[in-house]
Amino acid sequence: MRLVRTPGIGPVTFRQLVSRFGGAQAALAAVPELARRGGGKAPAICTRETAEREIARVEKLGARYLVLGQGLYPRLLAELEDAPPLLVAKGNINLLDRQAVAIVGARNASASACRFARGLAHGLSEDGMVVVSGLARGIDTAAHDGALDNGTVGVVAGGIDVFYPPENEDRQSAMFERALVIAEMPPGTEPRARHFPYRNRIIAGMSAGTVVVEAAPRSGSLITARLAAEAGREVMAVPGSPLDPRARGCNQLIRDGATLVQDAADVLEAVRPLQSRVHMTRSTFSPAPDPVNGDDAFRDVEDLLGPSPVPVDELIRLSGATSGAVQMALLELDLAGRLDRHAGNQVSLRAA
Repeated sequence: MRLVRTPGIGPVTFRQLVSRFGGAQAALAAVPELARRGGGKAPAICTRETAEREIARVEKLGARYLVLGQGLYPRLLAELEDAPPLLVAKGNINLLDRQAVAIVGARNASASACRFARGLAHGLSEDGMVVVSGLARGIDTAAHDGALDNGTVGVVAGGIDVFYPPENEDRQSAMFERALVIAEMPPGTEPRARHFPYRNRIIAGMSAGTVVVEAAPRSGSLITARLAAEAGREVMAVPGSPLDPRARGCNQLIRDGATLVQDAADVLEAVRPLQSRVHMTRSTFSPAPDPVNGDDAFRDVEDLLGPSPVPVDELIRLSGATSGAVQMALLELDLAGRLDRHAGNQVSLRAA
């Protein structure tokens, strides 16, 4: 927990550190030196007391932790390179054993779209599927309501004990008792704009497919659909009127190859082939690689980086260094606060 909660250490960096040093304790000890070699100051490492206070708060809330690599952790989510190392969950953990489908869409959704989302979620949950969404206004709320009696999971952008939007407090409280709520952030964290894309990757990552019911061309729902596609999951969309701006995002997805959805049967047909993957086990981390000195690669990697994202594979090819040496150089830059990580395993140098 101390490694996870240390500022500047995201999921990718966490996994690389643990893989490189064989465990969180050794990784914590190595962070200051790695940051120094990267040309920056060491992050303020989370103290044991801070971690213990969070653990006590989670227990007091009646929640529990899901740890990457342990049996309770959502198996499809564990396949993501940036899967959260630690989740906080409250409710019926057994729902994670069932196949899940995400239903997302506009916050200012039309009444007909909300009605469709509610009916779709109800039909899917009656057929044994778990419906995942983000506990937002509009389509998310409708999806949770439709599946509440049979199985739904809400992924929140803030802490497990923070109700956002405020009008969903009763709904989220009901889900604590009758469904499941998951958070990546520590308890007490108020959601910020940057938290919502993180939440969206969890929604897409733990689901066999994502259904977009109503969405504008530039919206968080389309980000979720893109993340689902990048993870190799099914992307589905409900068509709408070309005259309604809220339907343009869905129509665009269908034009680009998403599965057209008219009812629950369409969704089931699309995601059933992925069902076996829900029951696959997966180890947390690859075995620790041989020790690699990244000093020789550091300057080459630093020189190759700029403000525009570049694939890590391209850095390996252009630098001529080994994969381990390049990853070590990126780790040092990351811990020094000089690296930005992007989707698709791309990185860029942060502006000074």
